[in-house]
Amino acid sequence: MPKVSQHHLEARRRQILDGARGCFAEFGYDGATVRRLEQAIGLSRGAIFHHFRDKDTLFFELAHEDAERMADVASREGLVQVMRDMLAAPDQFDWLATRLEIARKLRHDPAFNKEWTKRSEELTAATIDRLRRQKQAGRVRDDIPSDVLQCYLDLVLDGLVAKVASGEDTQLLTAVLDLVEGSVRQR
Repeated sequence: MPKVSQHHLEARRRQILDGARGCFAEFGYDGATVRRLEQAIGLSRGAIFHHFRDKDTLFFELAHEDAERMADVASREGLVQVMRDMLAAPDQFDWLATRLEIARKLRHDPAFNKEWTKRSEELTAATIDRLRRQKQAGRVRDDIPSDVLQCYLDLVLDGLVAKVASGEDTQLLTAVLDLVEGSVRQR
């Protein structure tokens, strides 16, 4: 059997992730069946699951990629900027509409809940760290604990995902983000 280059393996992995992202966006978590994943990715289940143990592993890899990217932006510019980026390029975040479906799974599947929480920690930590630095600089309200502000912003993020998924007007959502940003700023 010929040896496959690392570049080829990385390209195949990227193909799988990109196809899966589209499949989750179109059909939701539960609707992204193995057959649909095969069709969206253009590979057999054997090829897909050679790189990822199962559908959950594939889903969590996407969640991890997005959490890293979002944590990087949140650390530099804040969670509101992450949400603004979602409005500017909703097609890059459309699979996150599965968060609505995931909420149900989180309540009923402890193992799934544990893994989802683990993948979300990086974004949470980056947001809390950014809020702490902004408080020290006198830019963010200091009368509300950072964990409360982070939870508030996380709730807004979930609501924004739902609104973007339902096709809400981005101009209206931008105005809402202006309001949210103003509500956490130092007065």
